[in-house]
Amino acid sequence: MPSSAIDIFRAGGPVMWPLLAMSLVALTLVIERGLYWLRAEGRSARRALSEFSASLASFDGSPRVPAGLTPPYHGVAGTLAHAFERGRRTSELEALAAQAIEAERPRIERFNATLSTIITAAPMLGILGTVTGIIASFKVLSDTTLRDPTAVAGGIAEALITTAFGLIVALLALFPYMAFRARVERCYSRLETLVDLALVAAGADPADAVRAAPGERDGVAGRTMAADASRLPRATRLPEESPSTAGQGGG
Repeated sequence: MPSSAIDIFRAGGPVMWPLLAMSLVALTLVIERGLYWLRAEGRSARRALSEFSASLASFDGSPRVPAGLTPPYHGVAGTLAHAFERGRRTSELEALAAQAIEAERPRIERFNATLSTIITAAPMLGILGTVTGIIASFKVLSDTTLRDPTAVAGGIAEALITTAFGLIVALLALFPYMAFRARVERCYSRLETLVDLALVAAGADPADAVRAAPGERDGVAGRTMAADASRLPRATRLPEESPSTAGQGGG
């Protein structure tokens, strides 16, 4: 029976090597993303973001970008401040803000797809190890000269160890991934709030700026929410009004 971590790893067979590589990659990405969001949404960064939001709310010329503001907020805030300095109109301001958010998207969503792939692939590799372990056990059982029934234990151990290790890798990557997804959504929400404040400061109707439908906004978060809504089953959407019903309602 395996008595150490190295023995357990060897008993898992060749599938353990790609699983080990996935676990190391996932750990590296989790640390990198954790440090990024710690800098982006630390106490000083949140204070600087509140200062910039207050300068937009009490607009008196040109909002100033605090020195402590960190990416991804710094780039969007700088774009808004520069647009105010050049006297951009509301439509131009919104377009520039959308471009700035798009430019920050790769940094905001960096490595999320990789973590998602690891979460999906690790259990599948574990199942592959299960299959190879069972095949090895059946090969031993098919040997007519088999005298020791415990010889099949190696294949069974490979099947169980790879399955367990694959699930462990997926679970350890899943929880940080969901936390990072929540950070991404919160970040987009804050960026949209900055754009709304800037539009109001530029002279837009506050009701139009705040109540704009997600699908009608040029912002990244708006398009993301609209795309998610379009993928919902029809049963979960609001029923569309037929022309006959609309005519009766108008009459």
